[in-house]
Amino acid sequence: MAFEVLDEHEQGELVRKWLRANAMSIAVGIAIGLALIFGWQQWKVRQVRTQGEAALQYRAFADAAAAKRDDDAVKIAEALRKDHAGSPYAVFAALAQAEAAVNKGDLAAAQADLAFADQNAKDPALKSLIALRVARVTLATGDAAAALARIDGVPKTDFSALASELRGDALARLGRHADARAAYEDALKSLDAQAPGRDIVQMKLGDLPAAESQKS
Repeated sequence: MAFEVLDEHEQGELVRKWLRANAMSIAVGIAIGLALIFGWQQWKVRQVRTQGEAALQYRAFADAAAAKRDDDAVKIAEALRKDHAGSPYAVFAALAQAEAAVNKGDLAAAQADLAFADQNAKDPALKSLIALRVARVTLATGDAAAALARIDGVPKTDFSALASELRGDALARLGRHADARAAYEDALKSLDAQAPGRDIVQMKLGDLPAAESQKS
């Protein structure tokens, strides 16, 4: 209230005195603010530069993989993991390597690649996809129970068709044919009529034992 009863001259003089008394603090505050702004801008520039470098490396990896230059692809992927482990491009390369390893029958290498991808992926949807790929490889090793547990840990809304199909595969391997049938039917409900994988799911469903011969 005391400040409100001062006239304009007194108010101006009071402000000037306050500014003189606190000039150093104000200057320091401005300097810190400018440093923070400059530092933030520099950080953003470094982030953009880093992401650009990672993108270029991933493009080189993809080109090497497509050209079947496996040694080059491995070296580039290793560089991505070393220099840009937190980048989605390193994760994408690891997923591609895992798929290539599966195609070669090297499930141990695929599991190692997927472990790296799972550890470094940040996007929730991408982590769900990785979990399903881990489940597929785990099932291929013969551990249907572990694969099913991994699938059940994925949110129901993420990749529902793929998750249901894999769940059906695991349940069928465990001899739980009624549950497998329900899972495959759920997968078909999630797939469009023209979806490429629909015929495969339908075939898996048809290969299950008839209902009357299922185990209780």
